[in-house]
Amino acid sequence: MTTPITALIAEDEEPQRTELRGMLATLWPELIVVAECEDGISALDAWSSKKPDIAFLDIRMPGLGGLEVARQAASPAQVVFITAHDEFAVKAFDAGAIDYLLKPIRTDRLTETVARLRSRQPATQVDLTALIDSLAGRLTRAETITWITASIGDTVRMIPIEDVVFFQSEEKYTRVATAADAAFIRTPLKDLMLKLDPEVFWRIHRNAIVRVSAIRQVRPDGDGRLLVWLHGVAEPLRVSDAFRHRFRAM
Repeated sequence: MTTPITALIAEDEEPQRTELRGMLATLWPELIVVAECEDGISALDAWSSKKPDIAFLDIRMPGLGGLEVARQAASPAQVVFITAHDEFAVKAFDAGAIDYLLKPIRTDRLTETVARLRSRQPATQVDLTALIDSLAGRLTRAETITWITASIGDTVRMIPIEDVVFFQSEEKYTRVATAADAAFIRTPLKDLMLKLDPEVFWRIHRNAIVRVSAIRQVRPDGDGRLLVWLHGVAEPLRVSDAFRHRFRAM
């Protein structure tokens, strides 16, 4: 009896998870999806407990991105990264060890990926550390921005990214806070995270991104909620449970 091939899908957007699962059910009916995750922490936990043969990982997810999940995973699996960035994917991926899917996922592209995955089974232990480090470096270099363009009335203000202390969602806008003042832009935090250096800015909550070097202290409040205090900022920002792991050593 043939051992069934299993897969994990980690994608923070539920409609895209559902779509990918449905496409896989059509193109590879024998494949068993053993876990679906909406963030990197749960993906790493599921990888450890389910030990899938294949992991479909969104590069950008809350908690941990797909690159970091693959780097920390303890058991072997074929890895397929999901990305919205064509230039990054074409230049950075080595199809011999890691495959990729571009959003929106096309049936013909997924068909090619399925064929390659079938040919590689069963999964063998491959040291992907160096390749993943290279991908992470290229992703950072390709996508990070140096300026934030904010409109204030009829005036367009150019804010150097090195001046930004934190970003915070406020209704339909995103607040861009510097040490001196603040401006507002329409770009949501999820899109901003795709353009910020992950070593310089950390997402700490669904509604907040902070500059790591601006962190003054981190401490819990009376209810056990973790709060981040920033240099030059009077009020703290809350850390959600999905991002508490960033501060375990602090």
